[in-house]
Amino acid sequence: MEVPTYLVHAILATLFCCMPLGVVGIVYAAKVGTMQAVGDYQGASQASDQARMWCWISFGCGLVVMVLYILMMVGMASQSPRRY
Repeated sequence: MEVPTYLVHAILATLFCCMPLGVVGIVYAAKVGTMQAVGDYQGASQASDQARMWCWISFGCGLVVMVLYILMMVGMASQSPRRY
């Protein structure tokens, strides 16, 4: 029985979305392989679910920050004085 690790997802979430939350995802993703190796498939499944959850949380936080940044830049651009 193969349990998905979500390690690639966690690494990408760490690099491109929210680093602290992505690192938590990497930790849980790393636990999946270890638990599978010792035969703890229930623990591996739980760690896999946690890794997936933290990847999505990291993605969501990164998306919120990006949207707020874009809104702030648009607001600042509309406030700048125009010189003709």
